[in-house]
Amino acid sequence: MKLEKAEFEAAFGTVSQIFPCTVPEAVFAGRSNVGKSSLINKLLGRKSLARVSSQPGKTATINFYACEGARLVDLPGYGYAKVSRSEKERWAGLIDGYFAQDRDIRLVVMLVDSRHKPTADDITMLDFLEETGLPTVIALTKIDKLNKSERAARMAAFPDELGCDEDMLIPFSSVTGEGADALREMLTQVLEAQ
Repeated sequence: MKLEKAEFEAAFGTVSQIFPCTVPEAVFAGRSNVGKSSLINKLLGRKSLARVSSQPGKTATINFYACEGARLVDLPGYGYAKVSRSEKERWAGLIDGYFAQDRDIRLVVMLVDSRHKPTADDITMLDFLEETGLPTVIALTKIDKLNKSERAARMAAFPDELGCDEDMLIPFSSVTGEGADALREMLTQVLEAQ
């Protein structure tokens, strides 16, 4: 499977619009402005397939990318304070509605900003993924913004803060490309598995 051949397929703002699952899917989840679109673009070797914005809350829909018999699914970011309550509820309903459907989800790539402790929303999302038993890996984004000692401290703290094993963590940078090959390989493997 060549992830670089992925193409934008559809964007849905309500659960009722989401088409049925017909192929394996890999899902990208994380808080607003954590770098989901940048990570997707880096993995796919594209500059702007997924729209990137410095303004949090820009992805307000579930975006689907078709890729040789599989799909990549970009969920709206959660936890952004500067949108209306009704918009937050719509996003939450959209995310919940997606996961409640009968879908062949092979992997959830949960993004967490490496520079900070996980938010309460991050922990809630991880708890949900653990309860549902969905295979999950955690991409620690913006790792290039940490110096050596900051990085060591954050990497040592994350397993306890997230309540996960160290092998679930992948340091990632959309600037340097660190972690991109490991994630690409993981995605290809799970999406191609029968």
